[in-house]
Amino acid sequence: MRISEAAAASGCHLETIRYYERIGLLAKPPRSSNGYRRYTDTDIDRLRFVVRCRELGFSLDEISSLIALGENPKLSCGKVDMLARTHLADIEAKQRALAQLGRELKRMIEDCARGKRGTCEILAALHRPVSGYAERE
Repeated sequence: MRISEAAAASGCHLETIRYYERIGLLAKPPRSSNGYRRYTDTDIDRLRFVVRCRELGFSLDEISSLIALGENPKLSCGKVDMLARTHLADIEAKQRALAQLGRELKRMIEDCARGKRGTCEILAALHRPVSGYAERE
């Protein structure tokens, strides 16, 4: 199958497929006599795996590790579990940080008197050091 078909079948943009080939996440496929890349069902399966990992927020390095772990049948899934748990902890830390940002922004909006720009509390708050709102908690 050609790259446009592989893109459609995997849900991965064709330029991204080329990028994944360049960085080694996907093996460079053989080319037909007219120079077109020829992808197999195995390639499509790999691309779908990468797309799903990206949807879950895994980095390209983490995906590379997951692929390597998946290709070694002698390994237990303990390393995969550890990688997934570490990624989950990172996501949860980001969620806490985003929740904090949301609380700060909400406070700024609530403090806004909707006056003129010269007295805008939101702009004034954005000029204050970060600790200006963090201390109010």
